[in-house]
Amino acid sequence: MVSDKLQETRSPDADGEADEAEQEELGRDDRGGRGTWKHAAFHVATTIATPAAYAPLPFALSSLGWPLGVSSLVGGTLATWYSSLLIASLWRWNGKKQSTYRHLAESIFGFWGYWSIAVFQQVASLGNNIAIHIAAGSSLKAVYKYCHSDGTLTLQHFIIFFGVFELFLSQLPDIHSLRWVNALCTFSTIGFAGTTIGVTIYNGKTSDRKTVSYSLQGSSSFKIFKAFNALGAIAFSFGDAMLPEIQSTVKEPAKRNMYRGVSAAYGIIVLTYWQLAFCGYWAFGSEVQPYILSSLTTPEWAIVMAHLFAVIQIAGCFQIYCRPTYAYLEEMLLLKRSKSHLRLKNYLVRLFYTSVYIILITLIAAAMPFFGDFVSICGAIGFTPLDFVFPALAYMKAGRKPKSTKLRLSMQLLNLTIATWFSIVAILGCTGAVRFIIEDIKTYKFFHDM
Repeated sequence: MVSDKLQETRSPDADGEADEAEQEELGRDDRGGRGTWKHAAFHVATTIATPAAYAPLPFALSSLGWPLGVSSLVGGTLATWYSSLLIASLWRWNGKKQSTYRHLAESIFGFWGYWSIAVFQQVASLGNNIAIHIAAGSSLKAVYKYCHSDGTLTLQHFIIFFGVFELFLSQLPDIHSLRWVNALCTFSTIGFAGTTIGVTIYNGKTSDRKTVSYSLQGSSSFKIFKAFNALGAIAFSFGDAMLPEIQSTVKEPAKRNMYRGVSAAYGIIVLTYWQLAFCGYWAFGSEVQPYILSSLTTPEWAIVMAHLFAVIQIAGCFQIYCRPTYAYLEEMLLLKRSKSHLRLKNYLVRLFYTSVYIILITLIAAAMPFFGDFVSICGAIGFTPLDFVFPALAYMKAGRKPKSTKLRLSMQLLNLTIATWFSIVAILGCTGAVRFIIEDIKTYKFFHDM
């Protein structure tokens, strides 16, 4: 649905045609989505449980230590699962369907809600795709080096190769058209986690355990900024800025199907996130790398398998996160696929703006391949407001309150606590990430082959 504020900017000549097309689109929206709860689980799991999301978790734990690291990870898991259920519960909260995060925020908070979420969603989308683009390029390079140890191709080459493939997938029309891609990605997530956890345990057992240290490294200021950076990384690992968009693809009863889909996806997350985070920190201690695969040494064939699983999964995740940007551009350009005589023109326009988007992401990823830093700043600025702060505030603002007075007060206190604490986490995480990006720019040249 195109918002009223965007309609006011249209030219008079386009009003009649645009209104007619919008009525057709509204008719399609009223019929609801076609996906099942399993499809929702595939989409949610693909969006959240990416190798780029949980591969940095051992490093985050090493920056916080066992007590604070474990409590932050477990707390983040429970808080985002709860927040995701809150968002799902706001489906048609006022009797109308809000098929995007922006329009859900507008229906509750008005003009400022729309544009605040639009900004945060674009930051999350761009930041996430830059980070996972770097991760995909790194994994492709690792596979290449395994096959051609003396090869001359650099990280930047593989970042470009991955960008070309994503441009091809970007021509698929919507999230529902990616359902089988995301089903494959979900199985790749499990494959990546299982392989990486197994190899991590193997490396941990075959190493000299006396040399593994769990003490925090560096000066006091370095430890503080590293801890801030870790909080941003943990927030990133639970990033899901697409729940209303996913829920709009689910058939009725959409709430119940989304509850089941979200809970199933978080079952996968618990099985993968926690085990990899704990095993990775146990195996390598404070020396663990920001991308866990960089810490693994043997067996090489299993490490290559993990890299391949990572690339497959990231391919689907990238598509989920570029869709808000594509949807926004389609609204601005007033593309209506229902007009058959304009279909070729719409395809060409879509090819143009998807090409611009992919080129921009690829250029930034190739120029500044600082994976860990982008993970942290994206988690702090983009995902923390969307996944922790907004759901709690929106639920209270929408007046969705339990009938029981005791339960209502408990939920209000919990929501306020989540919104307040994670607002602080956003500030701290952003501070730490910016500090390390500045340091990395001083250390490395642009387009450095990491």
